Amino acid sequence: MKTEQENKNTSNRRDFIKTSAIAAAAFMIVPRHVLGGPGFIAPSDRLLIAGIGVGGKGQSDIAGFAKSGKADIAFLCDVDDRRAAGSVKAFPKAKYYKDYREMLDKEHKNFDAVSISTPDHNHAIQALAAMQLGKHVYVQKPLTHDIHEARILTAAAKKYKVVTQMGNQGASNNGPRQMKEWYEAGLIGDVHTVYAWTNRPVWPQGIPWPDKKSEIPKELDWNLWLGTAPEKDYVDKLVPFNWRGWWDYGTGALGDMGCHLIEAPFSVLNLKYAKEVEASVGSVYVDEFKRGYFPESCPPSSHVTLKFPKTEKTKGDVTLHWMDGGIQPERPAELEANETFGDGGNGTLFVGTKGKMMSETYSANPKLLPLSRNKDLNVKEKYARVKGGADGHYAQWVEASIAGYGKQEVSSPFEIAGPLTEALLMANLAIRSFDIQKNVNGKVTYPGRYMKMLWDNDNMKITNFDEANQFVKREYRKGWNDLTL
Repeated sequence: MKTEQENKNTSNRRDFIKTSAIAAAAFMIVPRHVLGGPGFIAPSDRLLIAGIGVGGKGQSDIAGFAKSGKADIAFLCDVDDRRAAGSVKAFPKAKYYKDYREMLDKEHKNFDAVSISTPDHNHAIQALAAMQLGKHVYVQKPLTHDIHEARILTAAAKKYKVVTQMGNQGASNNGPRQMKEWYEAGLIGDVHTVYAWTNRPVWPQGIPWPDKKSEIPKELDWNLWLGTAPEKDYVDKLVPFNWRGWWDYGTGALGDMGCHLIEAPFSVLNLKYAKEVEASVGSVYVDEFKRGYFPESCPPSSHVTLKFPKTEKTKGDVTLHWMDGGIQPERPAELEANETFGDGGNGTLFVGTKGKMMSETYSANPKLLPLSRNKDLNVKEKYARVKGGADGHYAQWVEASIAGYGKQEVSSPFEIAGPLTEALLMANLAIRSFDIQKNVNGKVTYPGRYMKMLWDNDNMKITNFDEANQFVKREYRKGWNDLTL
């Protein structure tokens, strides 16, 4: 028989459980930083996420976090109510905002992490604002719109000690890990050349800016959509997808597919910052004899050559060729006539002193060449695989954010994603410089067309063609503060 004190303790415990259940119904989970400071692990082991840009890719991103089983979508933010509708329906308890600045200001005590899936030109300013509040961040690829922004975010991750991940699912795939194991086992010798190619763009590029403005849809806040970009009238068919082909907002085929295709050489060879770059671009003809020049738009195709200095994984410099718009490298002699090169439209090829290996988009399905070499391979698994591979990219960040800064590994932290993004943006710098006009003694020349541009990494500048440095750091629109740590 229980004593009077034991009965009293039992009653108090029941009242506590009942009260806790009511409180839980009123508010799902208290953010861990409220309970115990930065890095504190909440008893529930769940992450409260605010999404900025929740339509399209943003919608699938936050759905991926929720699918992990360890995250709750607490807040939604989008400048376009039409694009946000699916996420609003899927997460009816999440409070909705249009301006991310208002959301961060009013609600920062009520969530732990931020997912950003907006057009490229607003990634950096949104990510830095969240990091400065101590929030873990997930940012869609490419990490930033210009090189200066990439360098700032890379430093910010370390300064603010938050868990970061770029939306580069291929980094969590088995492919890069398997190719690292093959390479370190000496199966293809020393790699000196890499090719990466894509069938993008699949949106308009190499065209003039429309000369007719259109009526702004009532659901869209055009001023907020522009964000850091220059003031311009709204034009039809720019939102939600075709912005990728305009330099003010997007980063072209490189921004869309470069992270997915160049991830493998960065991972396998430990590449970091390029030291020189050159480019050629496809032409658009406005009539039979005249080549069109449309500096506001990315070109329809390009071939860029980046040179990276020797690493601990190579015996010398590595030359990386990027090709887009349907341009592809010569098929390896080791491939039979009807065997698929990459995945057909996209791929990455490593050329070593003893052989070659290739992979598809997201570094998927790596293969040694000739394909007969893949039979009966017996290379020891050395690098731990991410549970779920590319699909596990979301859960990996969620779990690392719950654990706290520096506790668990992620596949594409900013320390890796920053330099990777810089390589893509340096390639774009060369592309944009291709048609820069230079007036010397009354004679107009196009030095960008034939120059090999030399990069001073410490000072973030091209040393032999100063005109190109205008693309290293862009000027934000009035009213949008520059990035400062």
